[in-house]
Amino acid sequence: MPGQFIESNNIQLHVVTDGPGNGTPVILLHGFPEFHYGWRKEIPALAQAGYHVIAPDQRGYNLSDKPRGVSAYKVETLARDIIGLFDHFGIQKARLVGHDWGAVVAWHIALHYPERLEKLAILNAPHPDVMTRFMFESTEQRKKSWYVFFFQIPFFVEWVLSRNNYRDLVRTIVGSGRKSTFSRGDIAEYKKAWSQPGALTGMLNWYRSVVRESLKAVFRKKNSGERRVMVRTLILWGKNDAALSHEMAQPSVELCDDGRLIFFEKATHWVQHDEADEVNKNLIEFLR
Repeated sequence: MPGQFIESNNIQLHVVTDGPGNGTPVILLHGFPEFHYGWRKEIPALAQAGYHVIAPDQRGYNLSDKPRGVSAYKVETLARDIIGLFDHFGIQKARLVGHDWGAVVAWHIALHYPERLEKLAILNAPHPDVMTRFMFESTEQRKKSWYVFFFQIPFFVEWVLSRNNYRDLVRTIVGSGRKSTFSRGDIAEYKKAWSQPGALTGMLNWYRSVVRESLKAVFRKKNSGERRVMVRTLILWGKNDAALSHEMAQPSVELCDDGRLIFFEKATHWVQHDEADEVNKNLIEFLR
């Protein structure tokens, strides 16, 4: 899969593409702590099905630029990075797929730039208003999200996660998946990406920014209702998610005008790795 550097929103994004150049474009947005490699099982399947697959390393990750400062990682800024990719590839209305943090960006684009989306596929990430509500109302979800608050500590967290050749970060992702979710080869690829200068701080700044922005939003929109998604949406959700309660999935799909939810009973947060064949089959059918 060839990689290229594309200027978008005043930064350089490293982007991998596959499939026929004249195929229907599909953009894949990875989450934490992955990079485009998080779609290693989806990219070839979608390409073989005739799609033009576009998978960036998002801002702060792997080979893409890593601007300094938490303010450079606001969700609106992250979304504009992806809108810039649409423009670069001449995509007026995109088919967008996001997992975890990539799904946060995808939800944001669906809510704020609906005219730029044809279809939206979300993997294991709730509608942002549902997430906010559950963080206030659900003790279970607050317990699951403890690490978000830990990640707010600058410098110390980078030291903890990188010490002993990223031992704790590896334990975190391996421990939250099935035995077969990540191979040794996969972990070696992730370590290479995490070792890029500034990457760990860039990745963590997504969490640091969202907490600051969410607190502001709560005070701004205390009495406003939950926002609806007009774009046709598919939500795929591994039920054994250590970080995000599956109880947020149904309220999320209920906020979509045309939404469908599929649960994977035995999959973890890493549903696209755990159930790659079924995920690919559903994505290929939905994105047509």
